[in-house]
Amino acid sequence: MNHRALPLNGVLRPEKDDGDSFIDLDRLFASVLRRAMTIGLATALFVMLGVAYLVFTTPVYTSMTQILLDENLARYAEEELASPQSKQQADTQISSAVEILKSNKMALRVVDEAGLADNDTILNPPKSLVSTAKSWLRGMLSLFADAVSDEAVLEGQRQKAAAMLQQGIAVERVGRSAVVALSYRSPDPQLAAKVADAYADAYLADQLNANFDAAERASVWLQERLDDLRQRAQAASLEAERYKTENGLTSTRGELMSEQQLTDLNSQLIIAQADVAKASARYDQFKSILDQGPDNAVKNAMIGAGGSENSVIQQLRGRYLAIEQREREVTESFGADHPQAIALKGEKGEISQQIFQELQRLTDSYRNEYEVTRSRETSLRESIAGVTGKNSQATKSLVHLRELEQKATALKTLYQSYLDRYEQANQKQTFPIAQARVISDAGVPVSPSSPKKTMVLALSAILGLMAGGALAFAQEMQERYFRLGSEVRSILGLTSLGYLPLVGATANRPIDRVNGFFRRGGKPSAEPPPELPLERMTRLVLEAPRSAFAETLRNVKLASDIVLQGRPSRVIGIVSSLPGEGKTTVAANFAMLLAASGKRTLLIDADLRNPRLSRMLKPAPKAGLVEAVIGDVAWTSLIRVDPQSKLAILPIQPRSHGEQLPHTNELLASPRMASLIESARQHFDYIIVDLAPLGPVVDAKAFSAQVDGFVFVVEWGKTPTRLVSDLLESEPLIASKILGVLLNKTDMTELPRYSEFGGQEKFRSQYEAYYQSPLAKAARPRPAASPAAEEQAAAASPSQA
Repeated sequence: MNHRALPLNGVLRPEKDDGDSFIDLDRLFASVLRRAMTIGLATALFVMLGVAYLVFTTPVYTSMTQILLDENLARYAEEELASPQSKQQADTQISSAVEILKSNKMALRVVDEAGLADNDTILNPPKSLVSTAKSWLRGMLSLFADAVSDEAVLEGQRQKAAAMLQQGIAVERVGRSAVVALSYRSPDPQLAAKVADAYADAYLADQLNANFDAAERASVWLQERLDDLRQRAQAASLEAERYKTENGLTSTRGELMSEQQLTDLNSQLIIAQADVAKASARYDQFKSILDQGPDNAVKNAMIGAGGSENSVIQQLRGRYLAIEQREREVTESFGADHPQAIALKGEKGEISQQIFQELQRLTDSYRNEYEVTRSRETSLRESIAGVTGKNSQATKSLVHLRELEQKATALKTLYQSYLDRYEQANQKQTFPIAQARVISDAGVPVSPSSPKKTMVLALSAILGLMAGGALAFAQEMQERYFRLGSEVRSILGLTSLGYLPLVGATANRPIDRVNGFFRRGGKPSAEPPPELPLERMTRLVLEAPRSAFAETLRNVKLASDIVLQGRPSRVIGIVSSLPGEGKTTVAANFAMLLAASGKRTLLIDADLRNPRLSRMLKPAPKAGLVEAVIGDVAWTSLIRVDPQSKLAILPIQPRSHGEQLPHTNELLASPRMASLIESARQHFDYIIVDLAPLGPVVDAKAFSAQVDGFVFVVEWGKTPTRLVSDLLESEPLIASKILGVLLNKTDMTELPRYSEFGGQEKFRSQYEAYYQSPLAKAARPRPAASPAAEEQAAAASPSQA
């Protein structure tokens, strides 16, 4: 008996997997269309609020003037051209001007000059309800306050007018330029222009007064400093001269006599040191030649023969070289023992001795010269030491004298500098030129600047769209119910058997509800009442056989025939998650459809706790399924037969709450119940069992072993998806036998709004030609068809999966 249902979507085209899409535009567009009413209402509400705001808001006019901050205006009054300002300095100057214009002092100046202290438009502008309430409360409190003088009242009005001006003005820099734009907002356009012009004039006057006051204060201060500096400079000069006289500091060309003498001695000492070094080098050179002996005297004679005083050595050396040359020629020609060679050798030795003696004489001469230069150097050093000792006291006195002279000079320089600045300050007082000018006068505005109608309406519409979108998004986030067959397949992994339209008094429109498809342009049928009795709702497939309701149930039959093919008798259970989802109506109409098609069909009311199907029978049964299972009554004797469709019904005897069986699940799972079902299989082709919901009780689970397949009924837009999935996960045996899911009580007018672009729900309006049979004509009995003909008709009908 246990088997798994064959999914129909394995035969049909598989669902498109949108998991890889970042944003499903089709679903998003469908959601927007579905919530278009919410978004439209929110937008309309906000637009109406914007219109109300425009109607009740007092118009405000804005007048603007522009002031250029230009230092070049006063440049001809300056003796020296100032260096160009840096960017940071210019920004600082403009920021300072903006803050000055915003200051309370400037506002008070405008109030005084323009006479605005008693202006009612400024003192009492249009107020909101909150401001009016605050003013009334302050008025009530003022009744208990002490009386104030007229001067205090006038000063209070003056301060209030200045404060209101500060609230109404706007000062800002124009781009990166040196232009400052000042604007004033007021309900009176004339007053707006007047205040803006008054602010410009007050700023220029304030600049002139500020320059004049600064120059005047600088002149007074500089005059005081000049008097002090003049006295101090004179005192410093007198002190320097007195100190010079007392210490005998005589000077020539700006220097003391002792300093000049010391300078001369230092110059002579430098020359003497150079002479000593020269004589010492010459003496050391000749002394080194003598230390090498007479034999090397001739070889080194050229070193000492560089001057004109050594001509004797040069002559002797010339003779020595000539004799040596002659000796070498004789020796080469006649040998070294030749008498002429011996004579030349002796003559050469005599000349060598003469050269050595001459070198000795020159060495003695240079030694004497060296000693003389050293003596002169020593004498100069002693003279310098003596002069330095005598000049030490004069030097100390001179240092102090120079300090006194520097102090006097510094005071004179500072005095001259302050004198120049004093003259400049006096000159500036005679040139009252402001470094600013008005480049754009304030004109009288002709149209209000606030509120801006276009912007308010556009902003209202945008806010409305945003609020509507947020509300629609919140509604979509709360949408956790089954709406489409594709959701059944994606969430539960089961086959969707179609949509059963909403019927009865709860439908949205009272026109032709029974045929299951609302006609938007046709006339309503006069026969169906606005509310169908339960007995009639179980016969919808007979009264409207060409309705969408009946066509969906034909699809259920086709699905059961495909999945349960090869079985001579089929037991099909009708279940739901919660009570009130319409499973009893589905079970009754499905059984009616099978019976009307010529199939031997038995409908069993197995909802022992709430036998709604049995309560619809007239008269009420005296015995039923319970008595057939636990008693000795034959179940065949308890069957009721519908005369029109020949449907056999095994009811339950309705009982009060106190008489209900406590263990209904044990009765449904009992062997006698299994025997009853097995016996019924021998007599019927289809056995439709109306079972209790899965959520409240376990009766369907207890009876699941006897069922070949289940049809799961889900109320459209009401049953939570999480509930259904949890119930099926907890009941794997029932889940494995589910033939498909029916979405019951579907609002067919709302259904296309939940479908994506291209979904079959979008095209249901095109099916009206197949579902427009009037109820009066459909109420005629439908002739029974053979099983083969019914199979062909079901196969040819459009699929509702």
